[in-house]
Amino acid sequence: MKTKFDIGDFVDSLTIPAATEALVARMRARRQSMNITQKDLASRSGVSYASVRRFELLGEISLQSLLKIAMALDCLEDFNMLFRLPAVTNLKDL
Repeated sequence: MKTKFDIGDFVDSLTIPAATEALVARMRARRQSMNITQKDLASRSGVSYASVRRFELLGEISLQSLLKIAMALDCLEDFNMLFRLPAVTNLKDL
């Protein structure tokens, strides 16, 4: 049973827990579609099995380990999309 509440449960807004959950789900789906076990992913990525497992269970992982996993799943390039859009500081700029 879920014991913690996320504001995203009540308001249509992306939150860190929701983004984490979605990221984990996409990574797990990618791993499974490639027929790779958690242990295989750990071996291919150089990330410990415990870290892979913790990421899939709790969403906790270091950035370096996440990048290694992304490389092992052939999606490291996806990280190039982060922070590409300029920050909006004034609505007149839109």
